[in-house]
Amino acid sequence: MKIYYWSPFFTNIATIKAVIRSAESLVKFSKKEKYNVSLIDAIGEWDEYKNIIDKKIKVIKLSKIKLKDYIPKNSFLKSRLSYIIIFFWNFFKLKSLINNDKPDFLIIHLMTSLPIFLSLFLSEDTKIILRISGLPKINLLRHLFWKIFANRIYKVTCPTKSTYDYIRKKKIFREEKMEVLCDPIIDLKEYRLKKIEKFNFEELKNKKCIIGIGRLTKQKNFELIINFFKKIFNTYPNLNLVIIGEGEKKTKLKKMSIKLGIEKRIYFLGYQKNVFKYLTRAECFILTSLWEDPGFVLVEAALAGVPIISSECPNGPKEIIQNNGFLFQNNNLNDLLIKFRDFLNTDKKEIYRNKVILKKRIKKFTLLEHYKKLNQIIN
Repeated sequence: MKIYYWSPFFTNIATIKAVIRSAESLVKFSKKEKYNVSLIDAIGEWDEYKNIIDKKIKVIKLSKIKLKDYIPKNSFLKSRLSYIIIFFWNFFKLKSLINNDKPDFLIIHLMTSLPIFLSLFLSEDTKIILRISGLPKINLLRHLFWKIFANRIYKVTCPTKSTYDYIRKKKIFREEKMEVLCDPIIDLKEYRLKKIEKFNFEELKNKKCIIGIGRLTKQKNFELIINFFKKIFNTYPNLNLVIIGEGEKKTKLKKMSIKLGIEKRIYFLGYQKNVFKYLTRAECFILTSLWEDPGFVLVEAALAGVPIISSECPNGPKEIIQNNGFLFQNNNLNDLLIKFRDFLNTDKKEIYRNKVILKKRIKKFTLLEHYKKLNQIIN
């Protein structure tokens, strides 16, 4: 059975890992079914990941030109322009590939408008699975587009039950087309190796830290964690703030920390391949996002066993944390300060109990659990 993945990207985002691990789960765990799995390379996006992609997974390049290096990025308007470029750059290439190879399934992430539109010209032998990555904004244009093509989509998968309910209420797709399919965030083998990797950041050794991780964008709302740190700066002189991630707001956030006079105790570490060696040393992990679905770093923090303080934003945190962490009102600095004090005053036995429960709860985000559900959908 041929299964192709389509997921063009041009910045470091969590969905990249989810796509790779989803494909790997099919070749790793399938026994009765033999899956021929391929990643479609639209703009050269998979070049830098070829050394970590399972050799059983084929990467199909639509062009010899690495368009990813030339398209505009790092702002909302530039990214929208890039979507348009990618759409027309790959229109005939993708149409030709699918009609010639006739894969049984085309699993689509991120920039999904092109393969959905191409369903008008594709063989009905290829079934499209629309994999919703993150909480979608259902504006009028997207609502109409999905509604028009709903009958040409075989299945729609949602990363959380909350998002499933949200989209179901919009009545765009028939309920029998919809499924909850958790992202394959956790690779236990990879985690065991990364958590024992040598910590070589001398400046942070033996320092107490709170940590925030994510792209430095509007969604992740790092302004809130910096303002929070300013409020506790003098009360906890031995505490430092570590921010891991890259993005268009990096310069602005650094200037903000200087203006507030707290820059000497804030560490902007950029993108890190291994976040676990930082998480396992942190006093707590704080998520300030305005929205998440489900929140990859939230799952990784739970796996690392670090106490979690998270915004109660739609849609992932509440579903994952429930009563086993500290949820504050979305974008509310005062409530974040209250929940931080609650965390400090909570009994260590209760903190440990929460860690254990969370580790059990995030089992559904492992490669094996993802494979079981995806295999069920395919068959």
